[in-house]
Amino acid sequence: MADKIKCISPVDGSTYAERAVAKKKDIAAAFSAAHAAQEKWQRAPLAERAKYCSAAVDAMLAMKDQIVPELAWQMGRPIRYGAGELRGFEERARYMIAIAERSLADIRPEPKDGFLRYIKREPLGVVFTIAPWNYPYLTAVNSIIPALMAGNAVVLKHAAQTILVGERFAKAFKAAGLPKDVFQNLVLSHEQTADIISGGHVSMVCFTGSVSGGKAMEKAAAGRFINVGLELGGKDPAYVRPDANMAHAIENLVDGAFFNSGQSCCGIERIYVHKKVWGDFIDGVVDLTKKYVLGSPLDEATTLGPMVKPEAADFVRKQIASAQRAGAKAHIDPKSFARDRKGSAYMAPQVLTGVNHQMSVMTEESFGPVVGIMKVSDDAEAIELMNDSPYGLTAAVWTEDADAAQKIGNEIATGTVFMNRCDYLDPALTWTGVKDTGRGATLSVVGYEALTRPKSYHLRTKTS
Repeated sequence: MADKIKCISPVDGSTYAERAVAKKKDIAAAFSAAHAAQEKWQRAPLAERAKYCSAAVDAMLAMKDQIVPELAWQMGRPIRYGAGELRGFEERARYMIAIAERSLADIRPEPKDGFLRYIKREPLGVVFTIAPWNYPYLTAVNSIIPALMAGNAVVLKHAAQTILVGERFAKAFKAAGLPKDVFQNLVLSHEQTADIISGGHVSMVCFTGSVSGGKAMEKAAAGRFINVGLELGGKDPAYVRPDANMAHAIENLVDGAFFNSGQSCCGIERIYVHKKVWGDFIDGVVDLTKKYVLGSPLDEATTLGPMVKPEAADFVRKQIASAQRAGAKAHIDPKSFARDRKGSAYMAPQVLTGVNHQMSVMTEESFGPVVGIMKVSDDAEAIELMNDSPYGLTAAVWTEDADAAQKIGNEIATGTVFMNRCDYLDPALTWTGVKDTGRGATLSVVGYEALTRPKSYHLRTKTS
């Protein structure tokens, strides 16, 4: 097992950050302290918890000027977009703080003479958040803030690629004056992470990552009878109906496919277009895609940064090449993007037509700047193709007919149905998935249910 974790920057391949992994005795001490701190924290009034969490959000936002370039160096996000993640972080955090009181309120059934009955929501204990690199603040905040508001302690293990994000969370909570050990950040290997879960140190695991990673989480938790929340892969589809606002659909779907270099679990990876608007849609998508600027994420002009590592880009290039050999048409010449280099993390965006579901680019998660587009004859064909996937995170319908969108949404196996938008989490709505995308839920009132356990009180007040 490596004794150090390194962040290799996709910008230039250099080692941007390096941290020692936690020692066994330090891990044991950290979780012992977390459990002790949680016993006191759960008795803190909700208003007091809100005060600390709100102050931590303020402290995190105050670090924006350091965080934005750090994101660029760690995972390749262009600096022109870096602050956007912090805006989303703030929106989710403040919403979950605002709804905590009603979300955690006792559940009281109808009155019954001679009895006092209610269900109380109690914290689980220590929540273990295991966060990914692609949206390192947004994914982590989904569980951290509501877990703390519910009275849990939190231990964060962040991805190696964004190792400094964990430190930013720790600094923010320290600046907020959060009681010691209620939140902790640990640098851990995969093996240590599994040992922590299987060793009975935690009350819940909140994991965002790959399907294989999710299976590893469930294996480690086997027999522990703890909650394991899993937000895993996606191959999210979009369907463009003939009545869609074409300019709006083109602009938003191109962004949904290529923002963050396509490295989003809910990014648009496949599009189905009604035959009546096929030509106009394809022309518009290709024209807009050609306007992207591939370059260093530290350059303000860059709209498409590098992928997280050369190996990730190689995987997507192989998907594209395989599709082309099977008859797909690539509409973008990579040579028109000067920074595109085979074997590097810098990869031009690609639009494919002539694709089908025998091609991995339409069925296997790409997690990169490529989108396959197919022509369909009607809603029924679109629904069938959208459901032909092992994943189910989001699905987007582009139409001016809300009734049609809802009807189509009812037929799609997915966690979220969008109409005329994509690749966005509304914190008032729960974030969840089906099939290989995982299980559990974050955000909204429903998100609090996963971070608490119900306890019933059945009190007989009359004995005669």
